[in-house]
Amino acid sequence: MIGSLKGRLVVKAPPQLLLEVGGIGYEIEAPMSTFYGLPAVGDDVRLLTHLVVREDAHVLYGFASDAERRLFRNLLKVSGVGPKMALAILSGTSVDGFAACVESNDSATLTRIPGVGRKTAERLIVEMRDRIAATAGDGVAIVDAPRGGAEAEAFTALVALGYKPAEATKLVKSAGGDDGTSTEDLIRRALQFVARASGGAK
Repeated sequence: MIGSLKGRLVVKAPPQLLLEVGGIGYEIEAPMSTFYGLPAVGDDVRLLTHLVVREDAHVLYGFASDAERRLFRNLLKVSGVGPKMALAILSGTSVDGFAACVESNDSATLTRIPGVGRKTAERLIVEMRDRIAATAGDGVAIVDAPRGGAEAEAFTALVALGYKPAEATKLVKSAGGDDGTSTEDLIRRALQFVARASGGAK
């Protein structure tokens, strides 16, 4: 199994990126928590990886930290949770934030994540409680994303993460920004808006 890759970042199009290693381009899907810390296109980066083998495709997932990858792998063990939902969870909350939801039985916050309904949130809390100690603790270091990007790219990324087009449009508008705002910053603000709305709904 491919455990990590180090190479030149060629494309950033959340939630996908292209990493060139030894002349070979690897298509990788990554959570937004990883995208926030990526360098500019053209720079070198090292990502921890997890390979998911399906009948119709081999999909490579990349992570900035071991804590992220451990949580992703543990989420895949939960009944009804696939790679897409696991990626959405990592994009909607930090590793420690997810752990806090599990420990405090906070299913309401988890249901704010696209694709996570009430029953799934409750199942996540029950099935992840014993696994969370091995997942949390390292935290996720998030750094400012490089400048550049556009609202259209943020919209596409949010739809890919599971938001309906109307919801994605509203979130991008709520994120605001100017011509110098990066795609990653717009998505970060949009997801923070969701988190604040969730907190106010309690």
